[in-house]
Amino acid sequence: MNIIVCVKQILDPNLPPAKFRIDAKAKRVIPPEGIPLVINPYDEQAVELALRLKEKHGGKITILSLGDKEATGVIKHALSLGADEGILLSDEAFEGSDSFSIAYILTKAIEKISNYDLILCGRQAADWDEGLVGTMIAENLGLPLVTLAKEIEVVEGGLKVKRVTLEGYQVFVIPLPALVTVSNEAPRPRLPSGWGIISATRKQIPLWKAEDIGADLTKVGAKAERRKLAELSLPKRERKGEIVEGETAEEIAEKLVGRLREVGVI
Repeated sequence: MNIIVCVKQILDPNLPPAKFRIDAKAKRVIPPEGIPLVINPYDEQAVELALRLKEKHGGKITILSLGDKEATGVIKHALSLGADEGILLSDEAFEGSDSFSIAYILTKAIEKISNYDLILCGRQAADWDEGLVGTMIAENLGLPLVTLAKEIEVVEGGLKVKRVTLEGYQVFVIPLPALVTVSNEAPRPRLPSGWGIISATRKQIPLWKAEDIGADLTKVGAKAERRKLAELSLPKRERKGEIVEGETAEEIAEKLVGRLREVGVI
């Protein structure tokens, strides 16, 4: 079974809040110095499911990522876990792409790879939490789609997928090729082995530009965005104090209860 896993590099979700900075004018997040970007944790779980399928049924796992050259780090992380090869999509023309354009770029790359049975994506990116790209790739390619998968099993005629719901789970059987987005209820990712890290370090990551995948430049980048980010800001937290005074403890308690009712606390 040949599997393509789409991965994204993001800020470390465990980043201390004090390190988080934004450029409100440019409407972008400023990566803190000295803290490397990491693989999206949901994508890492998608890699784990791909590895389990490969261990049972053989085949090849190809990692696909869109970003700058630093994104080779998350690709090599997936390779250190056991994936076979990786491809980086990087071009100045891609900068400023929204979810629609990102899905288009990944779709064109997948069409170039062509030989695949299954595409896996994380349920969403843990930075913007939109969860749009995987479903749009499936739409672009005309593939069967199951979202929020926790288990995947190969059966006669296709895949058996257990999908998480608010009430429990659903089970779908779908033909191949197909696209599945992976929930955080899926198995936890394994740790890379020493040899896996060494092997991944030695591998060269091909870099594909817009012309390599035949992308229409009118459909990528900021000029092609179908929606605009109106505002990006940090939440404002204010702390206010108020002293309740009285002649006796009973009077203070009565005033305190009254004040709490006024502000809607009780």
